[in-house]
Amino acid sequence: MTSRKPNGGHRFRLAGAVAIGAAATVLLSGCTSEASKGWLPSERDITDRSHYIWDLWINSWIAALAVGVLVWGLILWCIIAYRRRKTDKGYPRQLSYNLPIEIFYTFVPLAMVFVLFYFTDVAQTNLLQRSDHPDLVVDVRAKQWSWDFNYVQQNTYDSGTQAHLDGKPGAKDRLPTLYLPVDRTVELQLNARDVIHSFWVPAFLQKMDMIPGKTNYMTITPQKEGQFDGKCTELCGEYHSEMLFNVKVVSQAEFDQHMQQLRDAGHSGQIGQEYDRNADLTPNSASEG
Repeated sequence: MTSRKPNGGHRFRLAGAVAIGAAATVLLSGCTSEASKGWLPSERDITDRSHYIWDLWINSWIAALAVGVLVWGLILWCIIAYRRRKTDKGYPRQLSYNLPIEIFYTFVPLAMVFVLFYFTDVAQTNLLQRSDHPDLVVDVRAKQWSWDFNYVQQNTYDSGTQAHLDGKPGAKDRLPTLYLPVDRTVELQLNARDVIHSFWVPAFLQKMDMIPGKTNYMTITPQKEGQFDGKCTELCGEYHSEMLFNVKVVSQAEFDQHMQQLRDAGHSGQIGQEYDRNADLTPNSASEG
């Protein structure tokens, strides 16, 4: 008994079924809530700046998917249109170059890069734009392995200690907590006391490095109340994984109440460079080094 080899029609039907299955998988995956927001850990308008990241991320994936569909389609077309027929003999005609195609696959990738660069630059410029008159200024100071928060206009502070994640309940409640009033423009002045850290609140879709001797700035307006997780995203030593904090976006009245609670607890004034590992490290000396 001899086995029959699959004919050309069977192969093409199989290829078509695979292509349809792949396309269906991509389309159906877009029906999930996670896929519809690009698997981002937040909502589009959680702050006044988050939509720049959201739109850039989602539209970049849409453009990448469109390019992928085009390339897959061209590959399948080439497989079918230029397949070897039973009547073909020898090798097909050999070409050393095709000038129109070479110009096409040189120009199109360059155009794609320039378009992506333009929209990235627009998003970055808007994200880094500082406010001339923020409603709240918070001097955030990262340290191995916790956080200090100076509320500048309120002349009070909150100093955190390392998380010590031991698997027991309640650890999250002991984390340092940054309080922010909803619908108020906030300038975060990001400083580091010892080594390079990175300030990241995943829900805000924005993070920034914190470098000893240099102040970086992040300006946001939280637009939804709630509690959010924060962490350091720069490997900063043995207990980097425990360098966590909370962010609470609350009403103005609750924010004012918390500020008063800090003053009542004796947290008046500011804690600045005096607790830095290199207290004499100024921006000028850092650049000279």
